[in-house]
Amino acid sequence: MDRDKILLVYDTECPVCENYCRRVRIEESAGDLKLIDARESSEVLAEITALGLDIDQGMVLKMQGELYYGADAIHALALMSSRSGHFNRINYWLFQSERASRLLYPALKWGRNLLLKSLGRTKINNLGRENHERF
Repeated sequence: MDRDKILLVYDTECPVCENYCRRVRIEESAGDLKLIDARESSEVLAEITALGLDIDQGMVLKMQGELYYGADAIHALALMSSRSGHFNRINYWLFQSERASRLLYPALKWGRNLLLKSLGRTKINNLGRENHERF
């Protein structure tokens, strides 16, 4: 039986995003989680861009043909979380609620943007906006 592939598209140049995505574990029954670098061209990034989703403003989870963006992505990951280890238990506890995810995600995004600005990173700018390269 072929296991479902679950794609998580995120910015690998963000140390916080990289750490989160590498540490999150999902239940085996949910499928296989594949991490995708949003800074590299891919079929799923083209799909994200075609839908007008700004990858600089949120990670994207693709599961069973559906795209989950930002707070919805982190909420869906929490619901699939294995809850093994401290990190995954805390992740589940914080983001199991859709409402809590929507309240917390903007603060996380703000912190990410501030961190990337202080590190001198450029935006991915998958939507190709003019003068939109720097944080």
